Amino acid sequence: MPTHEATQPPDTAAAPAGLPSDPTPIHESADPALAAERRHLAESRSALRQMRERTESLEAQGGNAVSTEYLKATLYHRAKALADDPNTPLFFGRLDYGVDARPVDEEPTAGLAERFYIGRRHVSDEDGDPMVVDWRASVSRPFYRATRRDPLGVELRRRFGFAHGSLTAYEDEHLTDPPATDVADGVGTALGSRILEAEIERPRVGPMRDIVATIQPEQDDIVRADLSGTVCVQGAPGTGKTAVGLHRAAFLLYAHRDQLRRQGVLVVGPNDSFLRYIGDVLPALGEIDARQSTLAELVGRTKIRGTDPPHIATLKGDARMAEILRRAVWSHVKEPSEGLVVPRGARRFRVPAYEVSEILAGIRARGVRYGAGRAILPQRLAHAILLRMEADGDSPDDRVQASVARSRPVKAYADELWPAVDPAKLVFRLLSEPEFLAEHADGQLDVAEQVLLRWPTPPRSAGSARWSLADAVLVDEAADLIERTPSLGHVVLDEAQDLSPMQLRAVGRRCSTGSATVLGDLAQATTPWATRDWTDALTHLGKSGAHVEELTKGFRVPASVIEFAARLLPHIAPTLAPPSSVRRTSGDLVINQAAKVLPAALDGVRTALDRPGSVGLVVPDARIRAVRSALDAAGISYAVLGDTDDVDAHLDVVPASLVKGLEFDHVVVLEPAAIVAAEHDEVTGLRRLYVCLTRAVTSLQIVHAEPLPAPLSG
Repeated sequence: MPTHEATQPPDTAAAPAGLPSDPTPIHESADPALAAERRHLAESRSALRQMRERTESLEAQGGNAVSTEYLKATLYHRAKALADDPNTPLFFGRLDYGVDARPVDEEPTAGLAERFYIGRRHVSDEDGDPMVVDWRASVSRPFYRATRRDPLGVELRRRFGFAHGSLTAYEDEHLTDPPATDVADGVGTALGSRILEAEIERPRVGPMRDIVATIQPEQDDIVRADLSGTVCVQGAPGTGKTAVGLHRAAFLLYAHRDQLRRQGVLVVGPNDSFLRYIGDVLPALGEIDARQSTLAELVGRTKIRGTDPPHIATLKGDARMAEILRRAVWSHVKEPSEGLVVPRGARRFRVPAYEVSEILAGIRARGVRYGAGRAILPQRLAHAILLRMEADGDSPDDRVQASVARSRPVKAYADELWPAVDPAKLVFRLLSEPEFLAEHADGQLDVAEQVLLRWPTPPRSAGSARWSLADAVLVDEAADLIERTPSLGHVVLDEAQDLSPMQLRAVGRRCSTGSATVLGDLAQATTPWATRDWTDALTHLGKSGAHVEELTKGFRVPASVIEFAARLLPHIAPTLAPPSSVRRTSGDLVINQAAKVLPAALDGVRTALDRPGSVGLVVPDARIRAVRSALDAAGISYAVLGDTDDVDAHLDVVPASLVKGLEFDHVVVLEPAAIVAAEHDEVTGLRRLYVCLTRAVTSLQIVHAEPLPAPLSG
């Protein structure tokens, strides 16, 4: 599979880093193939611009003002989806079907059945013929799936190399060649393509990129899984699970656009820094309809201003709290002590207490939410009154029943038996009133657990309480018991291993009638309440029948780095298969023990800054201030993750607690032992360290004065 490169004019970017140096550079004039592909790229960009201009020129003329505004919004979103970033390749591959597709001048030959350019979105010419086919279309799937053993009808697969939007190289794979020559022409990479490997290793600056050009078959299976099913991805570091989840959302929006535009798609991430990091992926794929949120934003019915100690947060996140809340909500329904009497003119109609009890029991037996039952009760009471009116010779209709249901005696009686419940005030009572908690926690929590759960010094009211995230999740559960939470069509949940059972229930409510893509790694579980088993987690999410897929082939983390970090696995996740790197380059791993760690870390940072790509300095949270002072004194420019929205800084100082899900070309990890010691137990600390060590794409430097944790020191 030879790689063809082109010598660029002085004002254009060079070929992507990582492309082989052995092929002789070919000038554009000497390579008609490259010239033809560049013409197609220019024509495709022109066609995309015309598609956008046609959309922007359309006038929205609905039948009325409302429909006109709706059409305007639709056209605006369509034009926004057709935006073209000149620095992003419009297509990255080509498929040729039919006769042997090896023309000398790259012009279509007589007998060539079909040719498709595969890209990030569909582009058509003025006649409607495709110039670029969306990567999500079924015709594009052979680009990711075809092999010489099973070519799927493809004669030739071509990959393109780009730099800053300019086409710089191409690489051909003739799928009609015998299977024995799968790795041909001395390419010899684990991925089978130097362009593919160069794209994976391309320096990272700014937010996360899409991976449409590098999707592997096992990832493609997950991306294209049917909307009706929930998929759980257990993915080792560097396997691309986050990217797979985002591309699955993009694929589902493409394949089920009308349905999901109505029902909605939600991406849930662990924190704001993570969401900013992944925020450009879906828009780059032309998808702007998916919403992104943290769990705190999702359950933000109360303002979160406080935090809980780990053992109390763990207790509040326990699944037993769901039953306690259910009991507390429904305890407000009272049995009648006397019947209902409703005057109508000169007559009085009475419903005895025993019949009202039967009505209450019938409503509860229907399994409705508390609020729905409260709305039903006046209608059922009014119906009982109407039966008595009919027995008395009247002929009341539905309007009379509605009038009776709204009457003061019926409303007052129903409110007494089935009062309104405020979810925040309910949780406030549970956390501040010992008797109320004891009544509903009987058989669920022992006395010691009840004492832990209660606020030591209860606030004056629910409005003045310093609610924690765990409290907000309880309020969200109570609110769902009262009024059903609307379900979305699909939810992508990342870093799911760090969620408690109650937090999983909160996310599951948002896709109760839809499906989910659950992403995580049990080895990276760093919260005290973290998931230990995907079966249990999926049950709490309400998706017990989900399919679990394990990804172990790493495309991002270099071999030397992942092998070093994997020394921790027997101690933090002994049941998981160890990850492996499929990259040709092993990466750089430097372990530097120094008496003074800050000067040594700054030297490591300077070395990393001299190389292309992003740099992350991962620091124990407690040492952020000292690191900032040292960087300021050294005159090194930086951004601190969590303190700024800047995702384009060359150097990011990253608290160890926020590094999960991020990646950098070069990583410097400061004092691993301190990262471990900061957690509530050693296993969790080693998991946090595992996360920190596996963020590097090219190089990892470890700077320490304290001894390394025992699993790493062997």
